[in-house]
Amino acid sequence: MPLRDHFHDPLKSFCPWHSFHGNWATKMVDRLNGEVLSDRHQAFGTRNLGVQAEVDVGTFERDERGSLFAGVNGHAEGGGVATAPEVYAPPAPPLAAAVTFGSPELFEVKVYRGTGGWRLVAAVELVSEANKDREGGRRAFAVKCGSYLQQGVSLVVVDVVTNTSGELHNDLCDILDLPDPVRWTSPTGLHVAAYRAVKAGPPKQGDEARFDAWPCPVAVGEPFPTVPLWLAPDLAVPLELELTYEAACKSLRIR
Repeated sequence: MPLRDHFHDPLKSFCPWHSFHGNWATKMVDRLNGEVLSDRHQAFGTRNLGVQAEVDVGTFERDERGSLFAGVNGHAEGGGVATAPEVYAPPAPPLAAAVTFGSPELFEVKVYRGTGGWRLVAAVELVSEANKDREGGRRAFAVKCGSYLQQGVSLVVVDVVTNTSGELHNDLCDILDLPDPVRWTSPTGLHVAAYRAVKAGPPKQGDEARFDAWPCPVAVGEPFPTVPLWLAPDLAVPLELELTYEAACKSLRIR
């Protein structure tokens, strides 16, 4: 099902974005937990309460080892590699650069741990109007995204907001002080981007990592791409945006 314009009438009045937003996130969680993730990983949806910003879809891993950045390429000594039900080979990142994370005080991020010992390893953010319509909102969103990457949490950003403009990818590049070759502008003003930051050794202040990005333009009337959702530096699963978007549209009777 091709992308609809959720920010202008008639669809805006028929099904407000916040209603569709929550339903789509639920369909992503259902797909990830039902068909994509191994038993070691679990996806959860969260809500935005007031001014508190939370991840829309989070993928967690049982906290049976250290940080994602512990050891070489995130593996503790003697540790194994998690396996997903199906092998997924993501394409090489079209954009990549070295990134140096500064003081942790620049970013504030919560590491989610549930009663079952879960820790956050990946996040999906569905962009809302407040994330994009003002400079302050765009900067706050970029800081939030940079926080995930600094903590070793991979990220997918989905921007289908049609009633305002803003280059969220380049705002993230500004926050992380990335070079010009990594900057990118969607020709449609809308995009989906998968991100990760991979460190080669134990974390420390000012550590350098490799920033990888998979940006894809999207457009009203066109289908969504499938992008990689990284669970570890050497393990990704497909985030099937088209399939879950179609399921959300059918659930809410959007034709």
